[in-house]
Formats: sequence, structure tokens, C-alpha cells
Amino acid sequence: MATTYTFDVFSSLDGYGSVSGGDWGGYWGKQGPELLDHRLRMLEPEQRMVLGPRTYRAFADMLASDDVPEVRDPWVTRMHNLPATVVSNTLDGPLDWPDGTIARGDAVDVVARLKQESDVPLRSHGSLSMNRALMAAGLVDRVQVTLFPVITGLNGADPIFRDAADFDLELLESRTLDGNILELVYRPTLHG
Repeated sequence: MATTYTFDVFSSLDGYGSVSGGDWGGYWGKQGPELLDHRLRMLEPEQRMVLGPRTYRAFADMLASDDVPEVRDPWVTRMHNLPATVVSNTLDGPLDWPDGTIARGDAVDVVARLKQESDVPLRSHGSLSMNRALMAAGLVDRVQVTLFPVITGLNGADPIFRDAADFDLELLESRTLDGNILELVYRPTLHG
């Protein structure tokens, strides 16, 4: 039986996954105790992270830095200690991830195999282009968007769904964290 795959992403209201300037800081400066506690609880059960090479490199660089205070958040430590598969044809090991492995090949093929073989749920945080391809292939069971109360029109970078296929979304869960952050979990279905 296939396990579930969740595409987990942080977003500004205008659909950006990060910023390329300005003084926003991590979480766009909007995190609070409810968000941080919820993220840690969400990652407590056993699961496997699946990352593309660009996101893996960004996490590895961030985790190695003392300049980014958010890397010390307990949920980030928990995520880093989960087993991870990095889908890449260009990276060489060893990875700077305690239980990280490289899977070579096309992400669609790799994740289809992981979904059949894994005894635990799969989760990807970020890895935008990889997850758009996985959605188009029907391999994403849940899209979890944590929507921060900001518009980053001048500094927004990495449009989350740029060049994505068309999808209908069924809302499975929703919650408000810290009074102004929304977490929305959808089941995606290709439109048409």
C-alpha cells in the first residue's frame, strides 16, 4: 500500500515562498509560539523528508550558519534529524544530514518508488519545482500551505506555483495559528 506524500510550504499572501531583499527575516517576522509548537508536534511522528538539491543546499547552508536564529527552532532541529532522501543527479555524498541519502533519477520515478516502499509518510518542505512536477504526476496527496500575513510584492522570490498545472483543491484541514497565520491542507486533483 502506498504511503502519503505531503508538499509542505510556507507562503506570503501573494504566493511567494521567500524574499530576495528587504528586512523581513525568517517566517517574514510573523512566527509565534503556536506556530512553532504546532510545527514541532507535526514532525514528531516518524516520517521521511524528500528534498530537491536546491532546497537541500539551502537547508544545509542555513543549518551550518550561526547568522540565522531560526535554525535553532526545535521543529527545524527535529526536521533535520528525520531521515531524508535528496533527489539529485548532481550532488555527491556524504550529505550534511544525519540520516540523508541521495536518490538519483527523475523525481517522479523516485517518489513513486518511495511511496510504494516507505513504511512512513513522506513530507517535502519547499522543493518547489520538484513538487510542481510531482503534483502534475498525481503523486502529491496533500498540499499544506502555511500562509503568513504579508504581501511581498517588492521582495517576493520563488513563486510557489509558477508554471504549475491547473488543480482543483479539496480542503481537508484548516487552522489559525498565533491569531493571524493560516495553515491550509488540501487534496489536489488535476483539473479537467
